[in-house]
Amino acid sequence: MGEILHCPFCHNDDSRVIDSRTADDGNAIRRRRECTSCNKRFTTIESAALAVRKRSGILEPFSREKVVSGVKKACQGRPVSHDDLAKLAQQVEEDLRATGKSQIDSQSIGRAILRPLRELDVVAYLRFASVYSSFDNLDDFQTVIDEIRAEQDEASSEIKPADR
Repeated sequence: MGEILHCPFCHNDDSRVIDSRTADDGNAIRRRRECTSCNKRFTTIESAALAVRKRSGILEPFSREKVVSGVKKACQGRPVSHDDLAKLAQQVEEDLRATGKSQIDSQSIGRAILRPLRELDVVAYLRFASVYSSFDNLDDFQTVIDEIRAEQDEASSEIKPADR
């Protein structure tokens, strides 16, 4: 199942949980433990593993840093802060975890990035989508731009005169 947890002080493999709390916005559990041998206390952070299956078939741990790195290129020169990118990566991870799957293919990560990136910055979204979706020509861009404009027009028409 998992690895045996050893006390960081005496390396005993038996400890008892004193306190448990959620951490990392509910994505992990922080446990305060006490070693049954030396009675020293220590803290562990436990989270469910989320693995990414690459196109080559290799499995690797999910990395928010890789999401930020991939999206950062699309946001270059745009008014998007590092904090905005960190929040986007956190949202992507939360959305992927919400699927209940422990293994996610890399294509699913790209799809999970699109919605929050579009809400963050539409130009960065177009840049990312053009690479992710392998746009071949101007018509591909125009199709997505038309979809965005239609959604914006629909959203603005839903605003009632009393709201203006």
